Amino acid sequence: MAEAGLLGADGIKRCSWGNSAPDYVEYHDTEWGVPLHGDEELYERLCLESFQSGLSWITILRKRESFRKAFAGFVPEKVAVFTDDDVARLMEDASIVRNRAKILAAINNARAIEELDGSLDDLLWSFAPSSHTRPRRMADVPAITDESKAMAKELKKRGFVFLGPTTCYALMQATGMVDDHVKDCFRAA
Repeated sequence: MAEAGLLGADGIKRCSWGNSAPDYVEYHDTEWGVPLHGDEELYERLCLESFQSGLSWITILRKRESFRKAFAGFVPEKVAVFTDDDVARLMEDASIVRNRAKILAAINNARAIEELDGSLDDLLWSFAPSSHTRPRRMADVPAITDESKAMAKELKKRGFVFLGPTTCYALMQATGMVDDHVKDCFRAA
């Protein structure tokens, strides 16, 4: 039996969350689970996943352009030199999530990227599992995995903050390190 919510209003079968809002349809169909590379691109996703913690992803998705403007296009070298004045500016910016701990984490993590002896891309992708079983239904999708626990532990060791195993697994899903499109989703084909 097909999972409830799998068939969208457009007649396309997708992961049930992908049918819950027009913004989600676009994100599900074009971005989620697509392999993503590049330090700036991965830093952006790392930050957005951290900002999402405790909130709905659609909130972050709808504010993404504002986040990009507020955080200098998520260029780690630019964010790494943010000052207390920048933190104050960001705390006043109603177009983003104004959470001091998350803002400070984004700045801290940009600085941690600057200290890496290699690329962020190589570091994060080193945790992609060599094999992955496609979930049959959304209830089969894990919140954390051994790989996401290992990623979180390594990032913490390297000075990154606000990135636990659940956030790391969401990052892995969003950037295609794992493909959790359910079995009957058109993206699983």
